[in-house]
Amino acid sequence: MGMRIDAHQHYWSIARGDYGWITPELPLMNRDYLPEMLEAHLKRHGIDRTIVVQAAQTAAETEYLLELSERTESIAGVVGWLDLFDPGHRELYEKFRGHPKFVGFRVMIQEMEDASAVLEDGFVEGLTYYAQLGVPVDLLVLPHQLDVLMELADRVPGLRGVIDHLGKPPIASGRLDPWREQLTRLAAHPNLYCKLSGMVTEADHKQWRTGDFLPYVRHIVEAFGTKRILFGSDWPVCLLAADYDQVVEVLERSLPQGLTEEERADLYGNNAAGFYKLGAK
Repeated sequence: MGMRIDAHQHYWSIARGDYGWITPELPLMNRDYLPEMLEAHLKRHGIDRTIVVQAAQTAAETEYLLELSERTESIAGVVGWLDLFDPGHRELYEKFRGHPKFVGFRVMIQEMEDASAVLEDGFVEGLTYYAQLGVPVDLLVLPHQLDVLMELADRVPGLRGVIDHLGKPPIASGRLDPWREQLTRLAAHPNLYCKLSGMVTEADHKQWRTGDFLPYVRHIVEAFGTKRILFGSDWPVCLLAADYDQVVEVLERSLPQGLTEEERADLYGNNAAGFYKLGAK
């Protein structure tokens, strides 16, 4: 049935100093998270490999993760960082691409003061270039930026993209619209996928209930189908609201009844292997 893959997690070493979002006000995050701390969780849930995703907007962090992947068998691929506003992004991509575990990069629209900057000609041209190469691109957005993402997807129709964390719906408030309609429209692009990840931190960190997630998960499965959804833990960020076991349980309890073994194998690994072209190098 293929490998079981956690398609979204992070490692970091605080002393590296480029994680601007990790401050002393987030004591649980303000410490090292390294492979040996995750291995037992992966083993318990029968997960063979992970996709480690950048957490700093620097080339140096991508290089650090690639080095980590060389000595960590469980890392199947690294999603790095490229600045498409920087005219030198192609040279940096060529450098990263030579590494056997580099599988793509992430666009952090979430961190942009004005998300519409991604609609500028230079950015669209850059993304079109990577779309033509078939490079997998992670897309991190907040709900109020989904309209911009829809326009970007229309302008770069061939983009091989995956929306991280369901597009961060407002689970804590229980609101479904306009998120629901926006994700339906994004799902109409056949090359766009969605990660069933990062949900617990969009809920009430202290008082979430398993049922809070069900309408959001069901909508994504319905909109994208079972061939374009990926399981991801978002560990260790998930620890702000839930441990690894709880993250797995939340997803299990929210999935539609009656998924076949094949559909489950797709969600828990095959789709990630296909999207990130694992084993294609």
